[in-house]
Amino acid sequence: MTKFLLLMHYDGGNVDTPMLEWDEPDMKAHLQYLADHLERLRESGELVEAQALTWPQHAKVVRAASVSAPVLTDGPYAESKEVLAGYTMVDVESEERALEIAAEQSAAPGPGGVPVEQPIEVRRLMESDADLYE
Repeated sequence: MTKFLLLMHYDGGNVDTPMLEWDEPDMKAHLQYLADHLERLRESGELVEAQALTWPQHAKVVRAASVSAPVLTDGPYAESKEVLAGYTMVDVESEERALEIAAEQSAAPGPGGVPVEQPIEVRRLMESDADLYE
């Protein structure tokens, strides 16, 4: 088994309206789809962990300073498509299965039930030094 991190970005895919501005039934349908998807992964034993993240304005960036205390700034203030919304970690038989799961997440319904097609970044966890060279 291999672990993959599926990173969900704020980029709404084919939906321009932020989820907090969707009609309540559309928002509930979207969240229920994702909850049902996670439950299927939990039942199959493939789900390791899944978390949503708070809005980017609550984030802080810390950078070590060579001679003084670390530098702390608010942010990040990147474009919305560059901001992480949440993640799912899965432990699966193959990269193909991780990609399949990511595609299922991306198909979550948006306004009017149309799949949002939100991009999901798929990253394999590094399990040994050999992974540095692949």
